[in-house]
Amino acid sequence: MSDSRIASLPPSATVGDWVANYPETAEVFDMLQIDYCCDGTKPLENACWENGLEVIRVHSLLKHTVAQAGNKHETDWMHASLTKLCDEIEHTHHKLLKETLPLLSDMMAEVVSLHGESHESLHEVQQHFMNWRDDILGVMAEEERSLFPAIRELEAGGKPDACLRASLNKMIHRIQFNHEDIGKALKNARTASENFKAPCDACPKFAQMYGLLRWIENDVRHHVHKEESILFPRVRQSLNHAIGVNPGE
Repeated sequence: MSDSRIASLPPSATVGDWVANYPETAEVFDMLQIDYCCDGTKPLENACWENGLEVIRVHSLLKHTVAQAGNKHETDWMHASLTKLCDEIEHTHHKLLKETLPLLSDMMAEVVSLHGESHESLHEVQQHFMNWRDDILGVMAEEERSLFPAIRELEAGGKPDACLRASLNKMIHRIQFNHEDIGKALKNARTASENFKAPCDACPKFAQMYGLLRWIENDVRHHVHKEESILFPRVRQSLNHAIGVNPGE
């Protein structure tokens, strides 16, 4: 990977752009607790300032991470087909959530029942979890039922008619609104759980629940990021191109 390609993203580039172009940097943002999905439009330098981090050090760390991963194969979702990207989200992220959310829900109900009196914050964690769980399940259902088929139709067909353009824009706008609520609930759950830190007297089930919650939350943020920073902008770009609109004009 050339230095020129790395240098093409300055500190003024958005956090979402970093992860969209270099997926390996997601681990850095995870470590620094910088939200790259729901706050993905925030410039890197602003995200650093808000988190009390030195921009130059974070920027250097990101460049180092990209250089280290230079030989690692990553699918270029910025240039893959829209159909392939929809398939990736549906078959990877949606499938994972459908399989793991019921398990986590049952596990959390059991832990709250056993430890809710001595650890009152568990009730708050559970409520925030149920909020984003229900929201994302609703979003996934709409994507599989309506949005993704429409995107596949857009890519397979010629010039989209007014009905398809309006439908796509409306669905994307609605899902982005839901993403904002999901992002807030994710942050609230993390805060209420003190960054998923199990207390000293936690039983193995308690610690396992927080470990699973952390793991699922991380995948949700990757999931939302792929839509907010890659899929949706590319769909809008395709719609503009189809009707001869240059977004830069």
